[in-house]
Amino acid sequence: MKHLNKIVLVALAATMFNCSEDFEHPIEDIQVSAGEANFSTYIALGNSLTSGYRDNALYKSGQENSYPNMLAGLMKAAGGGEFKIPYMPNDTGGFTDLPGFPGKLNLQIVNGALTPVPSAAGGALDILADKGKFQNMGIPGAKSYHLVAPGYGNPAGLKTDPATANPYFVRFASGATTSVVADAVAQKPTFFSYWIGNNDVLGYATSGGVGVDHNETNNVDPRTYGSNDISNVNVVKSTINDGLKALTAVGAKGVIANIPSVISIPYFTTVPYAPLSPANPSFAPMIDELNATYAGLNQVFDAVGASERKISFSKTAASAVVIKDKDLADLSTTITAALIKAGYDTGTATLFGITYGQARQATAKDLLVLTSSSVIGKVDTNRVAELMKLGLTQEKAGKLSVVGVSYPMTDNYVLTAKETAKAEAAVVKYNAAIAELATAYNLALVDAYSEMKKLSSQSGIKYYGQTYTTTFVSGGAFSLDGVHLTGTGYAIVANMFADAINQKYHSTLRHVYPGNYPGIAIP
Repeated sequence: MKHLNKIVLVALAATMFNCSEDFEHPIEDIQVSAGEANFSTYIALGNSLTSGYRDNALYKSGQENSYPNMLAGLMKAAGGGEFKIPYMPNDTGGFTDLPGFPGKLNLQIVNGALTPVPSAAGGALDILADKGKFQNMGIPGAKSYHLVAPGYGNPAGLKTDPATANPYFVRFASGATTSVVADAVAQKPTFFSYWIGNNDVLGYATSGGVGVDHNETNNVDPRTYGSNDISNVNVVKSTINDGLKALTAVGAKGVIANIPSVISIPYFTTVPYAPLSPANPSFAPMIDELNATYAGLNQVFDAVGASERKISFSKTAASAVVIKDKDLADLSTTITAALIKAGYDTGTATLFGITYGQARQATAKDLLVLTSSSVIGKVDTNRVAELMKLGLTQEKAGKLSVVGVSYPMTDNYVLTAKETAKAEAAVVKYNAAIAELATAYNLALVDAYSEMKKLSSQSGIKYYGQTYTTTFVSGGAFSLDGVHLTGTGYAIVANMFADAINQKYHSTLRHVYPGNYPGIAIP
């Protein structure tokens, strides 16, 4: 999973909801039963969404408010047994002895604005293998094939080949050669939940499409995949099948969930494509000079039939940011030649050709990732240094180095329409495969895709008179990383699973009340 180390928001809505309405039906009216299921040994398998990960970290109170823990609580009334969680040793998260694992994000007031700020990691990696077996086996960062991979909990792998081992499984794996599924099967579960596959496409999306789509390459060897690649659907299907086959072979029944749309989460819906307002006192004085600077480039675009790439800024309406689109034909040579002909020296013309060869302004179809808010309108100091080497003054170099304005935003901050289409196509393929497997193994199926679509709609999802949406912070369902849920959001998911289980196995599990679970703490 991509770590959100720096998120700065210029403005942040901070309205949180508190609902005191009673349940729609009195608790005593509901006769709880397991139906055709047996909840005596329930095990949850999955990734960060199963573990209770939130605010860019796994920490104790987040784990306590994971959807499997809520679900296990509902099952308790229907004969469910112990549900043990491999709790982190603190309520901050992260690992002090492993790079790339900071502590959780907290809202703080920075320069007058509410801003998610990462904490320092809370402690070193702790080993829990001698603490017994655990039933929440959600592993943050796991992809479909990781759950069946031997050695995914090998401590040595963290140093020799981090791509093959995961510290969250290292904490409680029974041995260096086991797999997540093998440790689950060893507990002889009577019921399981299985929610995996999100990370097989999510890394590609959150990195702004910096990765390879293996549904295009037809590469079915996950050992060769990069961390931001889209997994081939045959890999996803076959490895989930391996997990389900092993779990059902010991007689367990269960529930499996499909994959939500990766672009409906706040990570992609919070930062607008056109955030440059003429009312902004920092941007307004730049408009005339920017338009004059881009005039020559726009003439080149017109001359080569690429007028859709022309860049201009409005004095009356918000303007779109300037981005680099790697799928555009590279016009750097053409631009360089035109600038040399216009009297620019070769070095300057070449640098500008490279800079704007694949540049354009964003459109409503482009999705700016949450972390882009930390760079839009900021001066890129490395770019300034480059331009000063070419003889520009520091003032002039600074004006030509404003990210998203005079200097295109790099690809990792933008998911373009073409990249979005690849991600969404993968989700559709994964979900078709998951539906087939649910039928083949006679499992309950949670349609998380449709339910999360409802949550991301304007009307959202309503429980007991309270409406929840995917709107960043104020919607109540998503945490500060824009990807993972709050305790409130996980409660909504727990209810989705309970509904699917009830429908399939004629159980009568109750709902949890989302308002009883924590959202985002406002300072």
